[in-house]
Amino acid sequence: MQGTYSPWLVCLSIAVAVVVSYTALSLASRVAVARGRSAIAWLVGGATVMGIGIWSMHFIGMLAFSLPIALTYDLPITAASLGIAIAVSAFALTIAARDSLSLARLSLSAILLGAGIASMHYTGMAGILMVPGITYDSARFAGSVGIAITASFVALWLVFHLRHGNSRQATLTRSAAAIVMGLAIAGMHYTGMSAANFAAGSYCLPGARLDNAWFGIALALLAMGVMIITLLTVVYDIWMQQQSERVDELQTQRLNSSRSDALTGLPNRVALVDAAEAAILKARKKNTQLALLVLDVDRLKSINDSLGHHAGDEMLLELASRLRGVLRHNDTLARLAGDEFTILVTELRSASDAEAVAEKVLDSLRQNLVVDGVEVQPSVSIGISTFPLDGESFEVLLRRANAAMRYTKDAARGGYRFYASEMSSFTDDRLALEAELRRAIHNGELELHYQPKVDIASNRVRSCEALIRWRHPTRGLIPPMVFIPVAEETGLIMPLGEWVLREACRQVRRWIDAGMPPVRVAVNLSPKQFRQADLTSIVKSALAEANIEPSFIELELTESSVMHNPEKSAETLAALSAMGSHISIDDFGTGYSSLSYLRRFPLDKLKIDRSFIRDLMKNADDASIVKAIISLAHSLRLRVVAEGVESADQLDFLRQLGCDQYQGFHCSPAVVADDFAAMLMRQRADRPELTEADMLRTHSRLAVFTPEPAR
Repeated sequence: MQGTYSPWLVCLSIAVAVVVSYTALSLASRVAVARGRSAIAWLVGGATVMGIGIWSMHFIGMLAFSLPIALTYDLPITAASLGIAIAVSAFALTIAARDSLSLARLSLSAILLGAGIASMHYTGMAGILMVPGITYDSARFAGSVGIAITASFVALWLVFHLRHGNSRQATLTRSAAAIVMGLAIAGMHYTGMSAANFAAGSYCLPGARLDNAWFGIALALLAMGVMIITLLTVVYDIWMQQQSERVDELQTQRLNSSRSDALTGLPNRVALVDAAEAAILKARKKNTQLALLVLDVDRLKSINDSLGHHAGDEMLLELASRLRGVLRHNDTLARLAGDEFTILVTELRSASDAEAVAEKVLDSLRQNLVVDGVEVQPSVSIGISTFPLDGESFEVLLRRANAAMRYTKDAARGGYRFYASEMSSFTDDRLALEAELRRAIHNGELELHYQPKVDIASNRVRSCEALIRWRHPTRGLIPPMVFIPVAEETGLIMPLGEWVLREACRQVRRWIDAGMPPVRVAVNLSPKQFRQADLTSIVKSALAEANIEPSFIELELTESSVMHNPEKSAETLAALSAMGSHISIDDFGTGYSSLSYLRRFPLDKLKIDRSFIRDLMKNADDASIVKAIISLAHSLRLRVVAEGVESADQLDFLRQLGCDQYQGFHCSPAVVADDFAAMLMRQRADRPELTEADMLRTHSRLAVFTPEPAR
C-alpha cells in the first residue's frame, strides 16, 4: 500500500523543527547559567517545552503522510512517545549544562540521545492501529537511527558551544545552527517514515481518528505558541540577568570606591582598618609583630600652591608608584589623607624589620621626579608604631604613628622616628596650644614686633616688617615658628592674619599721631588669606579704620601663593596695587615662579630668602643665586631686600652686588613698637635731612601710575 505526503504539512513540520532547535539553543543558555532552584525550574520547564516541540514536529510529519485508508491512533502509546520526547530533551539539556564536554562523553551522549529520538519516532509509529502491523526496511531503519545519532552529535555540540553570549552575533549564529539542526531532525523523521512498509489490504482498528489538516495546523499553532512564550521568557530572563549584573557591578564599584582612594586607587581608611584588624589577630595568634608607618609628604602644599593641584596629584601618583615598588607582597599601602600614606608591615621578627622598610621608602625617593615640567626632590616624614609594643588596636597604633610622624616633621623633615611615650605629650601639647591660641586672639595676648628694613646705600631705616608674637600668660613669649604651623593647620591663620593687618594699620596711626614721621610697614599675608574673595575689602576696611594712606602698608606674599593661580593672582594684585598699597614677594627663590608672570604682576620688591643669605660667604652657589636674583629684580625695575643679614661681611657683599635693602640681626632683631619708634627718632636726630618722602621712597611699579598726556 502506497502513501502520499502533503507538501504544506511537510514544510510546517520542518518549520516547527527549526523553531524547536532555536528554542533548545536558547534554553541551554539559561540552564547553563542558572543555579539552585532556578536551574531545576529551567531544566524541567525547558525539557517539557522541547519535548512538546520535538513531538509536535514528529506528529505533524506523521499527519503529512496519507494512505488510502483512514488512520486511527492508540492514545496511550502516542502519549508515551510524547513522554519519551520530554525525557530525551531533559537529557540533552543536562548534557549542555555541564562545565566541560569531552569527545568521548559527547559521542556516548549522542548515541543515547539518538536512540531516544529514534525510540520516540518509532513508538509514535507504533501508535497507529493498523492490521497487519507496520514493517520496516532494515537498511532505511538503520539509516534513520544513524541520522538520529549524527544529528544528536551535531545538536549537542552546537547547544554546548552556543549556550553563552547574548549579542546580536550570537543570535545570528544560533539561528543558522537552528536551521541545520531542524533539517537534520526532519531528515531523520522522514528517513524513518520512508522505512515503513504498509501491506496491501491493511486496515485500521477502531481508535482515535484525526483530521490531518486541521489537527496538524492546531498542533503547529500549539507548538509555535509554546515556543514563542518560552523564547519571550528566555529574553526576559536574560534582561533580568543583565539588570542584576549591572546592579552587582554598580554595587561592586560603589564598594570598591568606598574602600579605595579615588586618585591613586590605593586602599583607603576603611580597607586599611579591615586589613590591620585581621593582621593584628594573626600576629596575636602567631606571636609575631607588625608595624604601622605613617608617611607625610613634605612640601606638597607648596607644590599645590605654586604649580596647581594637578601637579600635586601627579606627584602623589608617582610617589604611590615608587612606594608600591619597595613593599613586600604581604604589606599594605594605603592613602588616608591628602598628603599622607600609610603602610601596614606584617610578620616582623623585630623592630629593625620596620626600620628596613622605612629605609627602603626613603631610598626610593632619593631620585628627583619631574612634576609639570619642574624637577622636584620628593621627601616624606615617617612615624612608626609597632604591635604589640605601642598598642594592641589599629586606632591606637595609628594615633601613635601619627604622633611620631609629627615629631619627625617638626624635628627634621625627610626622616623617620619610632613612637616614644613623650611624643604623646607632644601631640597633646599641640592640641592644648590650638585651644589656647583661639583664646589668645580674643584675649589680647598677641602683639606685633617690628624689624627694621635698612637702605644699604644710605644706612637709613626706611620701613619695617611687622612680625607677630604671642605673649602667653604662663608660657611667656611664644615665637611664631611654634604657633603659626598650628594656626595654618587649624584654619586660625585667617583671623590671625586679619588681626595682624588691622593692628599694623592701627600702629602706623599711633606713630603718626605721636609725631613720628610715617614709615611703611610690611605685613605678611598667608596663602589662605591671599585666596580670600574679599581680601581687597578687608585691606580697605583696615586702612579706613586706621585712617592711613594705602602707601603706608606693604603686603608681603610668598612666591608659592601668587603662583597657585597666576591669572587670579594677577587680578587680586592689580586690585591691591590700584589702591596704592605696595606689594613684595617674600622668600623669593624657594618656589617656582614664572618670569612671564613676574613681569605682569604689579610688584615693588623681591625679598631674597634667608636660606641663601646664611651661607653667602661660604657657598659659591648661594652667592651666584643671590647675584642672579638681584640682576633679575633690577631688570624688572624692582627693589631687592635681603633677609637674615647677620654680619658686616654679608652686608658688604650685598652692597657690592647692588642689593637695595636688608633686614636682620646685624641691624636689629624685631622689637616692640616703642623701641622701634625710639630707633627712628634717634636716626632722625642724627640725620635731620631725612624727609617723609625719603621714608616712603620706592621704585614702585604700581598700577596707579598717571600716564603722560598725549602731545
